[in-house]
This record gives sequence, C-alpha cells and structure tokens, in this order.
Amino acid sequence: MNTAYNRLAGQSVARLEALSDGIFGVAMTLLLLDVRVPDIHVSREAELLRALGGMGPDLLVYLMSFITLGIFWVGQQTQLSHLIRSDRHLTWIHLGFLFPVTLLPFSTRLLVKYLTFRTALLAYWGNTLLLGVMLYFSWGRATRAGLVKEELSAQGRAAICRRIMIAQTLYALGASLCIFSTYWSIAFIMLVQLNYAFAPRLGQMQ
Repeated sequence: MNTAYNRLAGQSVARLEALSDGIFGVAMTLLLLDVRVPDIHVSREAELLRALGGMGPDLLVYLMSFITLGIFWVGQQTQLSHLIRSDRHLTWIHLGFLFPVTLLPFSTRLLVKYLTFRTALLAYWGNTLLLGVMLYFSWGRATRAGLVKEELSAQGRAAICRRIMIAQTLYALGASLCIFSTYWSIAFIMLVQLNYAFAPRLGQMQ
C-alpha cells in the first residue's frame, strides 16, 4: 500500500508551482519590509540626503538578494515548465529547494548588519550555494526518472545543468574575494547576477 501511495503522491507540477510562487513572493516581500527609513532627527534637506546616502551599501545588498531570488525563481520555473509531471521524490527535492529560499531574508539581514565580516558573507554565499545544489539535484532527479518532456533536446537538458554549475562556480569565486574585502565579493556577485538577469546572450556563462 505504501508503495502504491508513493507512486501516486506529489505528481502535480501546477501545485508545486503555486506553492513556489507564494514562497518566493513572501521572501521577496520580507526583504523589502526590512528596509527602514533612517531613524535620525534631521532638520535640513542635506542631512536627509546624507542619511539616505549612508544606506547605499545596505540597499545594494537588498537589491542583490532580490535579484538572487528572481534568478532562482526563473531557474525553478524553467525546470518545472519542461516536466510532464512530478513525483514524490522530486516534489520533496523542490520543497528542500524552497527551504533556503525562506532563509535568504535572514542571511540578507545578517550581511547588512555585519557587512564587513567574512562570516556573514560566507553565510550568505552558503545560502546561495544550497539553492544551487537543490536546483541541480531536482533537475538530475527529473531527467533520471523520465519526467522531462521528450521535445526538450539533449542540448537543452545539458544547458540547464551547465547554467547552474557555471553560476555556482562564479558565486564561489565571488565569495572567495572576501579574503581581501567583503565589498569585493558583493561587487563581483552583483555583476554576475546582473549578467544573468539582464544579458542572457552574453558569453558562455549563460
């Protein structure tokens, strides 16, 4: 009976998409809700402008995290759109993928609060790494279990894996720059993300 149930459970891709959309939406909203108006007393326009300018690094981290969630949402939706159906194991892998999605607002706040600390930067990178690993495993499970639509070519299937691996390699390189400065890491990761988000035809890293 358990075996029969396992064959029936978790087959709906549409339900998995709906849950994922909701969790991504909440995580993105939580990121922006944590952006606070400067809690200082100002009496002149110039003072307010200086206070807002001082928030620049924090806002950059929040923007980086928003783009991170956007990139991984697109990555997951790309996979789901090429599935015939899901199965119990694949559904649980995607649920595992959604766990680090819910963690990203925390790792973002940690990095904002301790922007110059390597530990905070590495914790943020670890969050991103976990997202990539779970997304890679999900595609591996889908292809091995024969859940991918036949019209997707072998080249297309390989491209999905390659994109994840190259992106994670670049994120790891960016994280390693914290040896010199966490600002270097953030700048490099941000450039990688902007390339993935807005320039999909540039170079082989796509």
